[in-house]
Amino acid sequence: MSQVNRIKGGLIDRSKPLNFTFNGKSMQGHAGDTLASALLANGQVLVGRSFKYHRPRGILTAGSEEPNALVHLRSGAAQEPNTRATVAELFDGLTATSQNHRGPLEFDMMAVTDLMSPFLSAGFYYKTFMWPAALWEKFYEPAIRHSAGLGRLSMEADPDTYDKGFLHCDLLVIGAGPAGLAAALAGARSGARVILADEDFAPGGRLNAETLEIDGMAGADWAAQMVAELAAMANVRLMTRTTIYGAYDHGVYGALERCTDHLAGSGGKPRQVLWRIYSRRAVLAAGATERPIAFGNNDRPGIMLAGAVRTYVNRYGLTPGQKVAVLTNNDDGWRTASDLAAKGVDVRAIIDTRDAPAVCDVPGARHIRGAGVVDTAGRRALKRITLTDGQMIDVDCLAVSGGWNPNVHLTCHQRGRPSWNEGICAFVPGTDLPQGLVVAGAANGQLTLAAALAEGRKAANAQVKDLGFTPSRKAAPKAEDEAHEGAPKWHIPSGKTRAWVDFQNDVTVKDVKQSHAEGFRSVEHLKRYTTTGMATDQGKTSNMSALAIMAECTGKSIPETGTTIFRPPYTPIPLGALAGRARGTDFRPFRLTPSHEWAKANGATFVEVGNWLRAQWFVQGSEAGWRDSVDREVLNTRQNVGICDVTTLGKIDVQGKDAAEFLNRVYANGFAKLAVGRVRYGIMLREDGICYDDGTTARMGENHFVMTTTTANAVLVFRRMEFARQCLFPDLDVHLISTTDAWAQFAVAGPKARDLLRKIVDDTQDMSNEAFPFMACGEVTVCGGTPARLFRISFSGELAYEVAVPARYGNAMMAALMKAGEEFGACPYGTEALGVMRIEKGHAASNELDGRTTAHNLGMARMVSDKKDCIGNVLSRRPEMMRDDAVKLVGFRPVDRSAKLIAGSHFIAKNDTASTQTDQGWMTSVAFSPSLGHSIGLGFIKSGDSRMGEIVRAVSPVHDTEMEVEIVSAHFIDPEGERLRA
Repeated sequence: MSQVNRIKGGLIDRSKPLNFTFNGKSMQGHAGDTLASALLANGQVLVGRSFKYHRPRGILTAGSEEPNALVHLRSGAAQEPNTRATVAELFDGLTATSQNHRGPLEFDMMAVTDLMSPFLSAGFYYKTFMWPAALWEKFYEPAIRHSAGLGRLSMEADPDTYDKGFLHCDLLVIGAGPAGLAAALAGARSGARVILADEDFAPGGRLNAETLEIDGMAGADWAAQMVAELAAMANVRLMTRTTIYGAYDHGVYGALERCTDHLAGSGGKPRQVLWRIYSRRAVLAAGATERPIAFGNNDRPGIMLAGAVRTYVNRYGLTPGQKVAVLTNNDDGWRTASDLAAKGVDVRAIIDTRDAPAVCDVPGARHIRGAGVVDTAGRRALKRITLTDGQMIDVDCLAVSGGWNPNVHLTCHQRGRPSWNEGICAFVPGTDLPQGLVVAGAANGQLTLAAALAEGRKAANAQVKDLGFTPSRKAAPKAEDEAHEGAPKWHIPSGKTRAWVDFQNDVTVKDVKQSHAEGFRSVEHLKRYTTTGMATDQGKTSNMSALAIMAECTGKSIPETGTTIFRPPYTPIPLGALAGRARGTDFRPFRLTPSHEWAKANGATFVEVGNWLRAQWFVQGSEAGWRDSVDREVLNTRQNVGICDVTTLGKIDVQGKDAAEFLNRVYANGFAKLAVGRVRYGIMLREDGICYDDGTTARMGENHFVMTTTTANAVLVFRRMEFARQCLFPDLDVHLISTTDAWAQFAVAGPKARDLLRKIVDDTQDMSNEAFPFMACGEVTVCGGTPARLFRISFSGELAYEVAVPARYGNAMMAALMKAGEEFGACPYGTEALGVMRIEKGHAASNELDGRTTAHNLGMARMVSDKKDCIGNVLSRRPEMMRDDAVKLVGFRPVDRSAKLIAGSHFIAKNDTASTQTDQGWMTSVAFSPSLGHSIGLGFIKSGDSRMGEIVRAVSPVHDTEMEVEIVSAHFIDPEGERLRA
């Protein structure tokens, strides 16, 4: 396809042709083109389909406000849906395809929905699909989901990388149009650190699209000269292809920089960078967006905004059509007609809704005063327009100008509301702006060139002066204020012909009137009932028209009717950019245990436990599955000796002369009289009396304690202890420090644990049961003088110790323990075996400490001392929490020993119907016990401690299972504790 619509002029580089494809058709453009301009140059008018009715859609705008021209870019894993063709830079080899159609773009089979439009008006989804109810899941919902959406994901991993960064500046200038360039120059000349960000790849804003002059030179040339001056300044950072998408607290702005989107490949560089910009002051110079006029069939391909037509003519050197008409209610539309005529384009007519004289002379064009367009013809491209007086004009492009709306979006991001400006018939920024932000230029309602330049310079000078810099005294550039008068015309009555307000979501004038008729008159209700402004463009081209039509319906003024406000992001942000490098193994930071390398080299399978990667089990020999490995580890530990890295347990060093008293207040049970060299198990309560953590604390010296917490709650416990130390008990002399990272700790469990440790612990420590009994602790040395700590505690129910060494020795310590244990049949075990053994022994863990259970529920009520006060003590004794029929932690085993228990099952009496009213409790933890040869579980059931031997049903509606289980003691192995005291 040749570039049939190319004309002379423009800012594109015609010496650099670029080849691309659209829907498989080969086309050609030039460097400096966007995909949209290249498509128009090649005569491609139809580019997509609307969301709801699948009506043909063409390019409407030339910027990020585009609602129609959404396409897929690239192919395969790199495919990117919902890309606005108007901002996608053309590059050689670009592959683009249209979206949201079934079958070819020209013959979309889903266009049949347009024939059903009388039944699919505004709010239809609130009124339909209600009957019969059984069809919702079987038919309605699947059909809707199949039809919904615009683009399609590739469903493959994104091959690109994304990054995040932080920037700081004195002055952030948002927008590089005339006001933005003037502001950046003023700020930079004062010596302030300036960041100038603009979403376009060519700074200059509308100067690149106009024939206006500044200081006697073409506006585009002046912009290029000013950009060169800024680029040469060391205190200026130019950020093109960068959208400031959000204004946040304390002068922080979110920015998305598209680094390699304009290239065929990223070359290993980040495709996009999400910046957090910290600014002391900011100037918003984001310009304004032209608005359309609603009239009959105003959505046909070939109907465009007049400012966009002017952009394509002056910047991209093309005409969107060969026979063009202009519909306008303001002077600006005449400039489009004038520029078209100057390029030799056939301008058939200028239809001005005002009954006023011509603004300028446009050779060959008819001036039709006080008229409008009521209908158009042409299914997949515009062919003809019909005027209010009935006359018809053959055209292939209609340029529409309904006035301009300042881009106030960022001023609303902290709940600021815009104010109505009657002079330009639009909302402008209100007085409640984000901290440190001022607005200049068209974004502030100054729609003429000279006014925008002057206000940009003035705003920046005021901002830098407030920061202590000397404002630049250089005079403002000279320019003239162009004609910009207008009279509001929001829609033209068109009989029964549909007039479109929101092009992407297919919202019509009739829909807005229906919203009013059905009582949805609040602007927020209007938005949600009709879906106006809820498309990817966030209503940049539709909101104002919808508000004006609602105002007409209510008989109120537009400011009385009100306006919605905007929230981030200003334009869509890819999820990949929000994630940055946090994907795959880098999804979140992770920590490795000191023995990780040893475990990796010895067949460990790892699992995420909080932030840690822990060995879950160790595969040996011909073991076919994880159960084989776990069963072996459990049995070997109970028969010989096993070793497990338990470094991940939280470790907190507590020191000070009041350390014992402090622990006495944060633990439910007593610690004040714990002897030096002894360890005690303790539970902690929240202020409301609920148990939230358990662990052990060892008294290493008179004023020195070492606490361990669960892995999951290590940070929480430390944070709450610091709060207690600083805020609840500031009079106590006690200091805390987390030592989790400082010590590598290993559990050595099993009947041969003492024999193994005698080969590791130096002879200075007597390891006999009499000298080092259960719950003893002490400072020792290992492996010939390495400092260590030894604790005789057991989570498995076996004779067990935990030995801690400085973390740097952790990997070597694991190797030393395994070598010393060879003669005793030592094996490493992971978290699965650890979990099995703790269930066999009846130890509570996070499954039981789930934020709902008390010491009474856990069978530990006697541990909440009544001889002292502690956090949560009083509220733990509320009558409701001490009920005799409260749920209690007990054990369960299936009556059919071959059955597999399911965690989360609910306990129901044998003869009751399963319901919330008959629910007696729930299963918290289950495991297959290789020691017993069947499945076992822990759980809570009403009055469980007095119901031993009773049979109940374990029901899991989620798994659709039910089985009989017997209530038994939670201590399945060695209930008397003889092994751990051996």
